[in-house]
Amino acid sequence: MLLLTLLAVLLAQTLSSMIWLAQLRETQLEGLVTSARSLAHSMSASASYFRSLPLAYRPLVLDQLRSMGGTRFVVSLNDKPLGMRVLGPTLRRTAVIDAVTGVLRERLGSQVEISVQFVSPQDLRIFNSGLSLDELPRSWAHYALTLEPVNPPVMVTQIRLGEGEWLYIASLLPEPYTTLEEEGLPAQQLWFIGLTSAFLLLFIGLLVHWQSRPLKRLARAAREMSLGAEVDQPMVEGGGSEVVEVSRAFNAMRERISRYLTERSQLFSAISHDLRTPITRLRLRVELLEDEPLEAKFSRDLDELELLVKGALQCVKDTDIHENIEPVDLNQVLDCLVEPYMAPDGSGRVTLAGEARRPYPGKPLALKRCMGNLIDNALKYGQRAHLLVEDTAREFVLHVDDEGPGVPLQRLEKVFEPHFRLSTNQQGYGLGLGIARNIAHSHGGEVSLRNLPLGGLRVTLSLPRV
Repeated sequence: MLLLTLLAVLLAQTLSSMIWLAQLRETQLEGLVTSARSLAHSMSASASYFRSLPLAYRPLVLDQLRSMGGTRFVVSLNDKPLGMRVLGPTLRRTAVIDAVTGVLRERLGSQVEISVQFVSPQDLRIFNSGLSLDELPRSWAHYALTLEPVNPPVMVTQIRLGEGEWLYIASLLPEPYTTLEEEGLPAQQLWFIGLTSAFLLLFIGLLVHWQSRPLKRLARAAREMSLGAEVDQPMVEGGGSEVVEVSRAFNAMRERISRYLTERSQLFSAISHDLRTPITRLRLRVELLEDEPLEAKFSRDLDELELLVKGALQCVKDTDIHENIEPVDLNQVLDCLVEPYMAPDGSGRVTLAGEARRPYPGKPLALKRCMGNLIDNALKYGQRAHLLVEDTAREFVLHVDDEGPGVPLQRLEKVFEPHFRLSTNQQGYGLGLGIARNIAHSHGGEVSLRNLPLGGLRVTLSLPRV
């Protein structure tokens, strides 16, 4: 949200700044043209004045103009137009040249020869001899036509007054158009954009943090509930109206699930009590039968019924372990599970590679039962078990490889179902993998199966750390 907000702010500020800058430059161009016209009117008046002066008075007037202080122009009379290296055309230079030329032709006549050019101070030539600024006394022209360190371009206007007589006027444009350059965004505007973006991001960041705190509490409560932790108090409802509604729905759901789990536990406790009593009574009655074949049949049916009841109760008991969540040392759990099967010379039935980097927050007995079921299953059907631990910042992964025949592809998911066994000759209730997966799911993880290319089955337990 902060990045999208920053992008939107920058786009809006850029667009508004471009519009403002375009209007500013248009206004500046209008002011520049107006100043150029005003300067052209002064030049035309000077040209008309020099035309009206007798030849003997013209040098005196030039000396007076040259001695004037605070001026930004130099005037001289030459017998020919001076050639100089001119600056290339730009939008502002072209606009000024067109404005000055138009006014001069309007005031002095369209037949008058006029030359208006922009020249850099280094290439400026003033008198017939082609002297540069550095070759002249600083009091003559240097202070008038240079603005160190900027040294803007000089506008050179040459007007033909008569045969062999050219009026030469070198001048600088008035402020703020001296440099004729299009300025970018002023520093004040950039500071305004930066401060506006910073304050906007700060307030939006506080708003996002305020809105996300209830969501973090909701995520933490959901994780604790998924791990079976006892939550005495409902989650605090806060934040925006939508977040409050979600929190309220979560509290209602948590209450219903808690009530359902309690009722289920009571139900199975009652079933356990109610079923074992008649089964025991039936066994006593069977023992009183005098017909041994019939007694054997009844005993076999009762054994099967008791096996089914124990399997169902064990499934519920093993997947509904009521423990507090605490940091679990998975390395210690694995060491306890594999120690009976390992030998000092490495010839044991279980091998272990890798280790957990840090404790995992979960239910200790449930995790031990989950990993123990996976190892027992590998030893039962694959003779040997090879364990590989991969622990990263995001998840803890335990691979359990066996050396058995594997599982057909169409039955990879079916083996997780209660009481399912690939062969009727196999011992047990067929609950180990299902219980392991249920415990993994209660921790937000997963148990998956994959046949190895060289034979055997790989069972992978993944538990998220975030």
